[in-house]
Amino acid sequence: MKVWSRLLLALWLGIVDLGSPSERCDDWGVDTMKHKPVYNGEPTKIKCPLFEACLKYNYSTAHAAGLTLIWYWIGQGRDLEEPINFRLPDSRISKEKDTLWFRPALLNDTGNYTCMLRNTTYCSKVAFPLEVVNKDPPPHSCASQAVEPEEVLLYLDYTNINLTCPDVDGFYPANTKLQVKWYMNCKLMDHYTERYPTGLNLIFGFVREAYSANYTCIVTYQENGREFSLTRTRRVKVVGPPEKAERPQISSPNDRVIYELRAGEDLVLPCKVYFTFLEGPSPEVWWLIDGRNTDDSTDPKINVSQRITTSGTGDIEIERVLTVPKVKEEELRHNYTCCARNLLGEVHKQAIVKLKVPAPRYTVELACGLGATVCLVVILTVVYHVYWLEMVLFYRAHFGTDETILDGKEYDIYVSYARNAEEEEFVLLTLRGVLENEFGYKLCIFDRDSLPGGIVTDETLSFIQRSRRLLVVLSPNYVLQGTQALLELKAGLENMASRGSIRVILVQYKAIKKSKVKELRRAKAALNVIKWKGEKSRYPRGRFWKQLQVEMPIKNRS
Repeated sequence: MKVWSRLLLALWLGIVDLGSPSERCDDWGVDTMKHKPVYNGEPTKIKCPLFEACLKYNYSTAHAAGLTLIWYWIGQGRDLEEPINFRLPDSRISKEKDTLWFRPALLNDTGNYTCMLRNTTYCSKVAFPLEVVNKDPPPHSCASQAVEPEEVLLYLDYTNINLTCPDVDGFYPANTKLQVKWYMNCKLMDHYTERYPTGLNLIFGFVREAYSANYTCIVTYQENGREFSLTRTRRVKVVGPPEKAERPQISSPNDRVIYELRAGEDLVLPCKVYFTFLEGPSPEVWWLIDGRNTDDSTDPKINVSQRITTSGTGDIEIERVLTVPKVKEEELRHNYTCCARNLLGEVHKQAIVKLKVPAPRYTVELACGLGATVCLVVILTVVYHVYWLEMVLFYRAHFGTDETILDGKEYDIYVSYARNAEEEEFVLLTLRGVLENEFGYKLCIFDRDSLPGGIVTDETLSFIQRSRRLLVVLSPNYVLQGTQALLELKAGLENMASRGSIRVILVQYKAIKKSKVKELRRAKAALNVIKWKGEKSRYPRGRFWKQLQVEMPIKNRS
């Protein structure tokens, strides 16, 4: 601003007091404030920076006062400044008032262009750089990376937003027919969803995060029988809408995390803050130790590092990590506070730092004793689950009371089964052979022990009443209605429920999918079912026989 103020003052003095003798020419150097490369083969213009801060009529006023505007240039790689030749046959370079025109600009036009305003008593000049570049090769041939595009912010979820092709006014006469093509990242936009090119405007029907990209418009027009093109690029960045902006949100430190350390350990405190997108000054995050900013601290022990993560919609997460190596006991008593600020306000959160109390000396012994107890309980639990049958049988054999003394029972087991060849063979050969011969139990088998000529029902009930256990061999044939087996099952269950003088044992010989007999369904739900597994169960010392033996009456085998 001071440079432009001096320029305006000198220009005003030159216009007002033209009679002041002066041989000095004020040189304002090279104006690079608005420098931007232009494309080879496209029209461009340079407006004399001497009039940049004034209205256009000031040029006419200066011209009427006798001041002349002269243009010079120094080509790239040259040392000698020379006047511009405006009388070339192609009329490619011309001047119009305070503006220098190139129709079009070529690569060899690159250099510094100086405009000088002077008369016999006053002189002032300033230079402006012109850089002419080629477009990039395919597939990005619509623009050049050397030309930095202007950034435009679009708000997420907004509708019917208009993006205009910039800086094309004044290049073509009024009412000129234009041909405009729009490109997204140098891909021609044709039938794009929610984005509609309409001449110099590109309309966003709905703004989405995925629409962040470089959008290039190429404007083609005719002038004096010649065709010219103008290429302009704008970088669209989709950001969060301002109405959804919030104050900073501190996720760490928080009330759930306690930093408990001993003296001599490293204190590491992360301050993690989330900022929604907000135009204006950048958000700030800092640490306070007892109310003093760590950025102003001269303590060499204190170290603060920062990491910034930006989302696609412009939201920012800043993490500042405060590190104090080999912290002292008194340093653990300081107040460590994380602070954050944006345009909507300031927030802060204190980290909970505590001195770790030394553990008592007997902690190791207590931990070892507790560990040994837990291991012993685990071992005993595993042993019980693996060997519980053997343990029960051992207890029965050495400490169990003989159930057969003075109970008035004749048989240990009454066997109920379906009357067919297969199951009869299983009962007579397998069950009877092991239970009677190996374990010494007395079995009652109706077809073997009943006398001919008796009434089946009466004899069945009599046998059941004279037995200590009812062993039911379950199979699909067993559940057929009206069989003697079902009579035996019902009688045993009623006796067990009413008097308790007999216990029912269920042995599954073959699986039963569904049973319509309600007594059988209730029995299976209330009683343990011992499953016969074929060849795996034939060994008399196997799990099947141990389970069956546990259900048998305790008797003195001697």
